[in-house]
Amino acid sequence: MKNLIYSIALCFLFISCSEDADDTYYSPIPPEPTPEVVPEFLPNLSELNLFTENLTDLTPSDRAFIYDLNTPLFTDYAHKQRLIALPEGTSMEYVDDGFPNFPDNTVIAKTFYYFNNERDESEGKILVETRILIKQNGVWELGNYKWNAEQTDAVLDNTTSTVPLSYLNTNGETVNLDYVIPSAQQCIDCHNSNNIIKPIGPKLRSINSNHQLEDWISNNYLTNLTDASQVGVLPNWEDAVNYSLEERARAYFDMNCAHCHSDGGFCQDQSYLRLTYETPLADSYIFEDRINIDARMSFYYQGFTMPLIGTTILHPEGYDLVSQYLDSL
Repeated sequence: MKNLIYSIALCFLFISCSEDADDTYYSPIPPEPTPEVVPEFLPNLSELNLFTENLTDLTPSDRAFIYDLNTPLFTDYAHKQRLIALPEGTSMEYVDDGFPNFPDNTVIAKTFYYFNNERDESEGKILVETRILIKQNGVWELGNYKWNAEQTDAVLDNTTSTVPLSYLNTNGETVNLDYVIPSAQQCIDCHNSNNIIKPIGPKLRSINSNHQLEDWISNNYLTNLTDASQVGVLPNWEDAVNYSLEERARAYFDMNCAHCHSDGGFCQDQSYLRLTYETPLADSYIFEDRINIDARMSFYYQGFTMPLIGTTILHPEGYDLVSQYLDSL
């Protein structure tokens, strides 16, 4: 009888220990909190927490999201990854077809890179620069991070420099390029509107495609807007099926030229041209200045070719579009 009682006691003890062990084994481990994006120009890009641990992959952190433009700016055929990071618990606010109202401590990043082989992306990237805009106390500040030769991080450096690089294009041809990284002052020249630094790309009508605005609304990135169809659309300059020659050319002008050729822009007092997409043709001076426009886009000569900053080679596809449009006027 004593042996039986002893066996039962051991059995209860074993069950109790097993249950305790199971409880311990299945107890959830709280995940590590996602680091906040740092809205500050620190020495290294990695310190801003815009990307996950392996920076080379350009995988956004949980605090950042990618966006694309209907018509992108041409920069010597560089690829670009565009990110916006909003402070936790905040949203952008819809105002009109232009820029939303970004909350303070918003970070906007644009990374420029090339594929080693444009026909096989698995062969890796050549990371060149990451340009950063940070909104602090209602004012945008800008800085530029240059990627190191090891491609492990980028360092804050607001001086201009030239990066020799080589890659295979889509035709399998070797392209050798001296990529010019602009200085902070050159960036300010383009981002200047009435002596105030502003973003250039992320106007809502420039993003209104591929359900991007719908995603922004559903994820609460964008408030004060429930229907993306209320926002206009800047045409894709390469889409000849859905847009006219004029619409495509004007969209190309808007993204590549209008940040300077607009009221309050860098070229306001140097040129009559007003090249925002919404400017009526009669007020744009495109027709009156068509010969000069053609001349300054038809070949590359530093200090003469347009755009003045951000390119070191001709953009044949863009020039062909603009040339056809000018001939049609």
